[in-house]
Amino acid sequence: MEINLLSILVIGFILGIKHAMEPDHVIAVSTMVSDTKKLLSSSIIGVFWGIGHTITLFIVGMVFIFMKNEIPGEIALFLEFAVGVMLVYLGIKSYVFAEKNHIHSHKHTHNDILHEHFHEENINHQHDNSKIPYFKSIFIGLVHGLSGSAAMILLTMTSVKHSWQAGIYIIIFGLGTISGMLLCTILIGIPFALSNENKRMNVNLSRAAGIISSMYGVYYMYDLGINQGLFSILFN
Repeated sequence: MEINLLSILVIGFILGIKHAMEPDHVIAVSTMVSDTKKLLSSSIIGVFWGIGHTITLFIVGMVFIFMKNEIPGEIALFLEFAVGVMLVYLGIKSYVFAEKNHIHSHKHTHNDILHEHFHEENINHQHDNSKIPYFKSIFIGLVHGLSGSAAMILLTMTSVKHSWQAGIYIIIFGLGTISGMLLCTILIGIPFALSNENKRMNVNLSRAAGIISSMYGVYYMYDLGINQGLFSILFN
């Protein structure tokens, strides 16, 4: 492998780490981390997000690179707008279900009568009902990959000379995003893991993540619509 290409790949890995730490990525993943109770689960969410993100970048990127073309600006804006919608949805869902995620129910029969008991989750609970949203994490990564594919294609086309080099570059960039998001989800997961025994604090953290996600999503869509001209495209 040429020294010049190796340098480009190293830069690509670093850019991937930086890309993973963009606000919309971190905020979206934080709403999923808030649903978990263990640090390991949080970190795995970041890995699956990075896998989904890389899959989209690789497929879309290679198609357009082989076609020697770029994603039209209008389509790129629509894809970015979809991220804003997703952030609002994730935020609302995280806020609404924050309390519910900490309540467990058990059904049993007593004297032929069905009873249902509700209780707060705690560290001594015998059942492992924790749900790790792996597929949800991959899906969100896929959406983020679509929204970032236009910039990725442009960056790749200006960095390498051949299609096979472009494929390697995107994969290395993807490994960087996986590494970066792994670090982010570990850091985000720490306060949720530490507050696991304090239900009220954990719920408040989950709701805070939801509020931030929704507010940023609204701002994100507003910026695309007004400042970057998406609404002009739609209504003209």
